[in-house]
Amino acid sequence: MRSLFIFLALTIGIARAEDLDFATALQLAEHNTPQLAAESNKIAAARAAAIPANALPDPKLLVGVENVPISGAERGNLNSDFMTMEKIGVMQEFTNADKRHARADIANATVARAVAEQLVTRQKIRADVAQAWLQRFYLEQQRAVLDALQRENNLLQQAVDAQLASGKANSADALLPREEALTVADRRDALDQQIENAKAQLAQWIGNEAYLPLTGALPEFAVETGALNKSLHRHPELAAFVPMTQQAEAELREAQAQKKSDWGVELAYQRRGPLYADMVSVQITYDLPVFAGSRQNPLIESKKHALEKIDNERSAMLREHAAQLAADSAQYRTLTLQLQRLRQARLPLAQQRVDVTLASYRTAQSDLASAINARRDLLELQLRKNDLEREQRQLAAKLFYTYEEVAQ
Repeated sequence: MRSLFIFLALTIGIARAEDLDFATALQLAEHNTPQLAAESNKIAAARAAAIPANALPDPKLLVGVENVPISGAERGNLNSDFMTMEKIGVMQEFTNADKRHARADIANATVARAVAEQLVTRQKIRADVAQAWLQRFYLEQQRAVLDALQRENNLLQQAVDAQLASGKANSADALLPREEALTVADRRDALDQQIENAKAQLAQWIGNEAYLPLTGALPEFAVETGALNKSLHRHPELAAFVPMTQQAEAELREAQAQKKSDWGVELAYQRRGPLYADMVSVQITYDLPVFAGSRQNPLIESKKHALEKIDNERSAMLREHAAQLAADSAQYRTLTLQLQRLRQARLPLAQQRVDVTLASYRTAQSDLASAINARRDLLELQLRKNDLEREQRQLAAKLFYTYEEVAQ
């Protein structure tokens, strides 16, 4: 009851939120995503199916009549012939222990596989939500850069007007800030469209809350690329092969157990006519797997191939993820170096160039086009920095939710 209260309080708190931070987006995705709900249904179904997996078959009720005359004077009479009997009884089949244990192992492995597949789905959803939230965040940061540039452009327009009024500039200079303003407006419109697309992508996972204003600090992901190879086996898709292998092994054992006989027992009460004594009979049945070459052995061979298939698929996926991890690690290092150069060298140099060209323009030592071009180059570098930071953090989120979080 207490956990239900906490869940309702959390849900109500999220529903009443006026903005959207990163942690809330993850919570909403886990509570609202139909894919995770479907995986929970699969787990519940597998657990329910595991309960009777080791049980014996239900007993059978026997009701019938034996040895009824069909000819002569006593035809159809149930009481005249000493061999005629009304029969009622029960029959129970006993599946051999190896087969029942194998079926129980199959059921338990099915539950474990469903749990592992839910972890795979959860990892993918959290990674996708992180990508979508970060995409929107950095696009809005780019929008802020363009807004700041537009404000600077308005100040530049005022400076140009002042230069014109004092006779220090020509009339053509007055057009350049206006042309630049139109170019910035076009880029802002394109960026607004990208932001709306990012909101729609986020809404796929969390619903209408995706359109709330973003808030909160950027998430930090502890990623050490040098140690990630040791975490390769933690990849959820690779971890899911463990219960898959256990299930295939149990199915092989079940097929092998088909060679061992099941048996059954039948107990019946038989009532005869009034002149004759009633009887009780007991009957034992026993399977005879004498055609193993055409029945059990092919099934066993099939299960062996299925087990080998899973092992080969795991090896193929391990290589695939190892290659992807190596590529992601290399990309992460490259992004880190590019960002370092951009922050420490290229941006300061570009800012200095803007300052110098603007100062030269104010003293009539340079033309306005040079100042605007310098500002445009600075803008491109600022947007490039934004893109690199987004790529780096999105890649860090991917690596974190793939390897690090599942180990915690």
